[in-house]
Amino acid sequence: MTGPRVVIVGAGPAGTRAAEVLVRHSLRPVVIDEAPRSGGQIYRRPPEAAGFTRPAAALYGFEAAKARRLHATFDGLLSQIDYRPEALVWNIADRTAYLWRAGRAEAVSFDALVLATGAMDRVIPLPGWTRPGVFTLGGAQVALKHQGCVIGRRAAFLGTGPLLYLVAAQYARAGAEVAAVLDTAPPEAGRRAVPQLLNAAGTFGKGLFYLAELWARRIPVETGVRPLAVLGGEDTVTGLRYRTAIGAEREIACDAVGLGYGLKPESQLADLVGCAFRFDRVTRQWLPETDAEGRAVGVPGVYLAGDGAAIAGADSAELAGERAALALLADFGRPWPALRGREIARRMERLARFRAGLEAAFPFPAEIAQAIPNSTILCRCESVTAGELRRAAREFGATEINRAKAFSRVGMGRCQGRICGPAAAEILAATLGADIESVGRLRGQPPVKPLPAGALAAAPAAGTERT
Repeated sequence: MTGPRVVIVGAGPAGTRAAEVLVRHSLRPVVIDEAPRSGGQIYRRPPEAAGFTRPAAALYGFEAAKARRLHATFDGLLSQIDYRPEALVWNIADRTAYLWRAGRAEAVSFDALVLATGAMDRVIPLPGWTRPGVFTLGGAQVALKHQGCVIGRRAAFLGTGPLLYLVAAQYARAGAEVAAVLDTAPPEAGRRAVPQLLNAAGTFGKGLFYLAELWARRIPVETGVRPLAVLGGEDTVTGLRYRTAIGAEREIACDAVGLGYGLKPESQLADLVGCAFRFDRVTRQWLPETDAEGRAVGVPGVYLAGDGAAIAGADSAELAGERAALALLADFGRPWPALRGREIARRMERLARFRAGLEAAFPFPAEIAQAIPNSTILCRCESVTAGELRRAAREFGATEINRAKAFSRVGMGRCQGRICGPAAAEILAATLGADIESVGRLRGQPPVKPLPAGALAAAPAAGTERT
């Protein structure tokens, strides 16, 4: 096969569909996947080793058929792509992706790059959240799907968004005891969003089913709550304290907590390749800027697809992956089906209206982040408290998040602010009495994730390839 050298980062719904389109048009992309098997987070596959017996219906629920189709598609592409699983892309520079895989450094040059990097949980720290036994919702889901285990014998789930209810239902079906589902979203928000949610009536119906299933199992479900603290000892979780919608304080016994406040794109690699970013006032986060077909604004030959560009869900991610691949083909002078492009645009527009309904029904509770107590660990990598960040703003004049990082070390640790960044920006803006957009965003730095010390020394020079 001849043509441009294409690298796809990510093998979830977006990456799989992008690879499928490129293979169909006689290209052989390099597909780099941080996981050991394709599927991404939503369709994460269990290990191939014998002993994992949970069927697809148990792992993926209503989406089992979609998961099987996506897995089968990717497996059918394996002989026609250069697939590199368990590979971390830690830097991209000079049209070269730098990998760490199986204890070896690799560098892969490219003519075109498709970033299908997916998303991660948005977290709002609270007192006690660093105790062992506190997981993100996504982490709780990984334990169930990939490792076949639960995060605790009696788990409480806290936060907001559709993932909150999905994970709780999945745990209940797996036989775990779910202590409670505590949603910060006010109940009236969901009622107002119903007209938009009906743009994807089937998906909306599945969400209602999960809620009804929790009720049928007599699992307490509360909305409009305010989390106060995770209770326990130095290395245990014993409970969760929260305030109800009517202001009463309650404690619920549990030995594990799953928490998350929606999702945020994994956009560090987009930052490293020079993508422009825009602030989305609805979701209160910075997103890589693309055109209507997924081309990165200002960076020729780079395309973004799926939740790594903007949170839109698995169905939209598949369409976005296909759309980005079609745009790539057009840019390199390859024949591409324009009619299919228009059909994708129509379907994605409808899904975008549904997504707007979800954002309205499950708003990010910025006020909770802004009110994190001074003594609470905000950045767990560097043990920086919320009070230390406020001090950086008040005493040192830090009016921008990277300046506050220099004074307080918030976001300077192993995760580079992927966990603490959203809450830190809210705290800084509230402390300054400023608009959230004005404090900026934490900038990505290589390596985007932790590496062994020898990896940097072993990295091939730009423009060379070692595999």
